[in-house]
Amino acid sequence: MEEKTRALELALLQSGDFTGLRKELSEWNEVDIADFLEELEPKDMIKVFRILPKDISAEVFSYLESDNQESIVASITNTELRALVDDLYLDDVVDFLEEVPANVVTRVLRVADADTRKEINTFLNYPEDSAGSIMTNEMITLHDNMTVRDAIRYIRATGEDKVSIYTVYCIDATRHLIGTIELADLIYHSSDTLIRDIMDDEKQLIYVRTLDDQEEVAKVVKHYDLLSVPVVDKEDRLVGIVTVDDVIDILQEEATEDIEKMAAITPTDKPYLRTGIFETYKARMPWLLLLMISATFTGAIITRFEDALAAFVVLTAYIPMLMDTGGNSGSQASVSVIRALSLGDVEFRDWFRVIWKEIRVAVICGLTLAAANFLKLMFFDHLALSVALVVCVTLALVVLVAKCIGCTLPMLAYKVGLDPAVMASPFITTLVDAVALFTYFKLAVAMLHL
Repeated sequence: MEEKTRALELALLQSGDFTGLRKELSEWNEVDIADFLEELEPKDMIKVFRILPKDISAEVFSYLESDNQESIVASITNTELRALVDDLYLDDVVDFLEEVPANVVTRVLRVADADTRKEINTFLNYPEDSAGSIMTNEMITLHDNMTVRDAIRYIRATGEDKVSIYTVYCIDATRHLIGTIELADLIYHSSDTLIRDIMDDEKQLIYVRTLDDQEEVAKVVKHYDLLSVPVVDKEDRLVGIVTVDDVIDILQEEATEDIEKMAAITPTDKPYLRTGIFETYKARMPWLLLLMISATFTGAIITRFEDALAAFVVLTAYIPMLMDTGGNSGSQASVSVIRALSLGDVEFRDWFRVIWKEIRVAVICGLTLAAANFLKLMFFDHLALSVALVVCVTLALVVLVAKCIGCTLPMLAYKVGLDPAVMASPFITTLVDAVALFTYFKLAVAMLHL
């Protein structure tokens, strides 16, 4: 939204012209209104939210951060809260309730009607990050014995409150999912045609189950290019759908979580500026402590070979280069494999192919780096040939070992059920540093006869 437009709304707010502000905001997209509210002070945000037209306030609410949603709920009456819950899509209500304290959940459930309360409790009982916890039951379902005329009449009567009508789902008398129909197919067939005669029941029926992980749901939607995917229970009864907008949120959430893990940070759902200092400290400190302790192995290795360092002090100058190159090589391999695992391009059964590929890449990279470094050592640093060979041979070996470690650890983590992102840069760098130093000093002792 343009700054001059925001300035107008801010001026209306400051002057107390809420009628004019309401009129202006009514012409905005709901997402832009939510962004505008996020920039306001809490008391002003609540004032502006309460003047929004009722037909858009619920959708604006769904785009707000959970702490702002909580502030709004705390400031409105039970009557207003009941109206808000009725206007929200069920999955948006559940998403909100999963982020707020128990007293807020209790209040929302208390003001909701019995049917809504039952549905909310059902959704809240699904495991976190499962298909059941992110789905909505507000979709179009048609019985297979309906005619096209009846189906279109039913969609017109109920479709306005559904999250999606582009695909409708066909069920039998016991709500088993038996097929799907695109809205266009209904339009192009004659009114007397039966639903069972035009639904896609001969094609593979694409669906997920309530207990499937949300990341698997995202993969299904991406793989089959779906706008929504049906969710069935263990008895194959249709209980909801997951729409593509939720899948986009999932992909962003999972990518953020992987990035945080790869940077040795405990994942958090809160935006950066809304995360307190102590919360940030708790997310980072355990990993920093673990990595610091593990890094003491490098110190122990240096201490063990201090006689070799004393005899050839020049060896010390190349320790940072060897450690950094090894860490970077391992990180390249680990990030590539982690990403391939998350996209489903690689499975654990491909471990030999992955390792063999990384070995060949490592040999080429290692020899290239060693050759370039040898020229530098001989013509610019003027090292003795024996010392230059120690450094360059170590460099080639470290690249080889680092890439093998970098591709192997994420696959092992994947095999035992851990998130491969845990085995990323900081952890691998620390391990490779120790290997690089040990290899360096062992070669120095052997080749320089220390």
